[in-house]
Amino acid sequence: MSLSFLLLAVAALCALSFYFGRQRAVALSGGRYSNLHSLPAHYGTYVALWCGLPALLLLFVWHTFQGSVIEAMIIADLPAEITSDSGQLSLALNSISLIAAGNGQHLTVSPEVVDAGRRLANLQSIANAALIVVMLCGAVIGVSLSYRKISPELRARNNVERISRWVMIACSAIAILSTVGIVFSLLFEALHFFSKINPLEFLFGLEWSPQTAIRADQVASEGAFGAIPLFVGTLLITVIAMCVAVPVGLFSAIYMGEYASPKFRAVAKPALEILAGVPTVVYGFFAALTVAPFLRNNGAILGLDVSSESALAAGLVMGVMIIPFVSSLSDDVMSQVPKSLRDGSYGLGATKSETIRHVIFPAALPGIVGAVLLAVSRAIGETMIVVMAAGLAANMTVNPLQAVTTVTVQIVTLLVGDQEFDSAKTLSAFALGLVLFLVTLGLNVFALKVVQKYREKYD
Repeated sequence: MSLSFLLLAVAALCALSFYFGRQRAVALSGGRYSNLHSLPAHYGTYVALWCGLPALLLLFVWHTFQGSVIEAMIIADLPAEITSDSGQLSLALNSISLIAAGNGQHLTVSPEVVDAGRRLANLQSIANAALIVVMLCGAVIGVSLSYRKISPELRARNNVERISRWVMIACSAIAILSTVGIVFSLLFEALHFFSKINPLEFLFGLEWSPQTAIRADQVASEGAFGAIPLFVGTLLITVIAMCVAVPVGLFSAIYMGEYASPKFRAVAKPALEILAGVPTVVYGFFAALTVAPFLRNNGAILGLDVSSESALAAGLVMGVMIIPFVSSLSDDVMSQVPKSLRDGSYGLGATKSETIRHVIFPAALPGIVGAVLLAVSRAIGETMIVVMAAGLAANMTVNPLQAVTTVTVQIVTLLVGDQEFDSAKTLSAFALGLVLFLVTLGLNVFALKVVQKYREKYD
């Protein structure tokens, strides 16, 4: 039984529990809700929560430990010649998983591995059936206990609010712990990388060639991990993108906020924000198939040597993608400038354009700066457009007509396919990710500080 079907079954049980819990409260009230401490809906919600929460908790615990427990049982039955070698054991487990999934017909493995694959399939089916039984038992027990507690004196509303508060605290804790886990996973692997490669070489080296060899006697077995070309390429494409996004987005925000009629704004603003919903791969296709050939053909007419994959093509299209970020945020900030400032400027005889330049724009400048910094963070983290339009070459150049690469593109390249997570080549992706995380985090924190200062000043 699939996970989605289980969740739907739990939702259906919760709906039935809500109905019967509410009906019992109505019956106990004798037709007068004033006899109850809480509304009948609170009693129904109380029973529904006691139905759903135990079932979901059991589902979470079961899925957390099921894989490791079954794997330990499978490993315990394998021969010693397989379990003694970690590489052979990993290969055997992969084959066992394929056999259990029914995709192992093409494999040439020992009879012990085949038997283990069949046993894994059997254990998984037993575990899934047991999960259904356990979840149903947990839901039934929760409904039974809560249904019996329903009485006119039961503080159902207080209990529901208490449970809801704890659920929200748990969700907040999950979000915080996920962030902490991401940071520590990056940090530990990056420290592992820096134990192999000098951090100064990584941060200030001028050559990026992480293709390490399998054997020490091969050419370029050491690799080169100077990340400056990646930083330069990222900065170059980001600057080009912001040169497009900032003026276009800012001027469109000024026009829609100060000059456009309400009818035009009602149509133009949603149409502009549609750009934010277009998948980045579509922008990548547009950059690779339309913008890059256009720049190359027109550059040849002007006598310029434009690469088929250039930073200019990627930056222009990325700038178009980021326009809604700058436009919408700037429009929202400028619309929050107090009307008294506008009226005071008009009362002194200033025109609309003078009011925008000397009153509205300076008042909204901190918020606009925050919007621009958030857009910069978005540009730094973009991958698909750069992969399709700027290439993979780590060139140390500031020429926008040449092919460059960025930090995010190299992270994707390093982690694609089968990788050995003990080599400097693969670990360098985590070091790049840590640098990218720190840069974007700094930009976001600075943007939030600027916006916070603006709010305190103009509330």
